[in-house]
Amino acid sequence: MLSRTAALLLPVFGHLRITADTAADTASDPASDPASDTADTVPTVAPGSIVAANHTSLADPVVVLAALHRLGARPVVLATAGLWRIPLLGTLLRHEGHIAVHRGTARAAESLDAAAEALAAGRVVLIYGEGGLPRRRDSGELPPGPFRSGLARLAHATGAPVVPLGQAGSRRLTSGGRAKQLAGLATAPVRRPGLHVHLGAPLHLPADTAEATARAHHAVTAAWTAASRHAASRDAAIHRTTAGPGPEATRP
Repeated sequence: MLSRTAALLLPVFGHLRITADTAADTASDPASDPASDTADTVPTVAPGSIVAANHTSLADPVVVLAALHRLGARPVVLATAGLWRIPLLGTLLRHEGHIAVHRGTARAAESLDAAAEALAAGRVVLIYGEGGLPRRRDSGELPPGPFRSGLARLAHATGAPVVPLGQAGSRRLTSGGRAKQLAGLATAPVRRPGLHVHLGAPLHLPADTAEATARAHHAVTAAWTAASRHAASRDAAIHRTTAGPGPEATRP
């Protein structure tokens, strides 16, 4: 239900586009159709995969869930346990089998055990390798911060492939303090910011935790770089369209 709700609500707040490394040779120019809200043709995320995404904004889960829903995936999400205390949202999270992460407690490892069970059952698991949001308060983009070891340990314990996912644009929906975040959401339906999700090719991480963490971080950073590049190209195309022809084009 959460994935479907995200897919239904997101078009109200912005334009989502999806690309992938495996479709890079055949995908059209992402800036060629600035008004389009249609995804490129990309493969479905395979059951039993770990999707590792960068984390930049409170709006990230909506953007990522909407993108994965479009690709036919309904992931189990690892998220901070505090969300389970929010009325209605906590009920939905429990009902759909999402996994609470009790960071800094003796129960923290339980989330990886639950994620391993979900993967064994053929579910897709979504994890944010950074384990938290950046401290930056403006709407600017930042590359992924350092990853925690949980992603590498989960991949090693299960043998599941890791799909790197980079997203850009969600900070234009929500960023900064509470007042600024509310203002961002309130004005988003008018601004309609561009949102871009890029999937890297699936990879199998090595057994060494440090090496695996570094490799996963590199792959997600590459996916984020691609998403940011596509988003910037699309913004430039939209600007050219809305600005109209320049003086040279109108000269008789």
